[in-house]
Amino acid sequence: MKLGISVFGLGYVGCVSSACFAREGFHVTGVDVSTAKVDLINAGQSTIVEEGIAELVREMRDSGRLNATTSAAEAVLASDVSLICVGTPSRPNGSIDLQYIDRVCEQIGMALRDKTTHHTVVIRSTVMPGTIDDVVIPALERGSGKARRRRSG
Repeated sequence: MKLGISVFGLGYVGCVSSACFAREGFHVTGVDVSTAKVDLINAGQSTIVEEGIAELVREMRDSGRLNATTSAAEAVLASDVSLICVGTPSRPNGSIDLQYIDRVCEQIGMALRDKTTHHTVVIRSTVMPGTIDDVVIPALERGSGKARRRRSG
């Protein structure tokens, strides 16, 4: 049985990633705060303009392997892996704004409160070194009330 994947952010990277993972046989749940993007995916339409992606989204939606929601909890509970593809815009001083990463990680964490199985979180967004330790893990722990499991070795 293939893993379920939740993809947070249905812009360019998230839309393409969702459709491609679904093509490989995974069940993919896309998540976005934009109901317009969620509605497009659920109607079998792409959120972006790129050669071949409209057809692929339609095929994957018709196959039942691709759907979308605005509910982080629904997506996390239906998946084993969350792929974060949200924007990290530049601030006026050139630094990266990580507010969307922080918000999504906290939402994922809140969903993990009620999840008893292992869940992997993958960052696909543009981030600087240290972001996992400084932003991602604290937000997941804050949302879930759980501490990350450290691997030995």
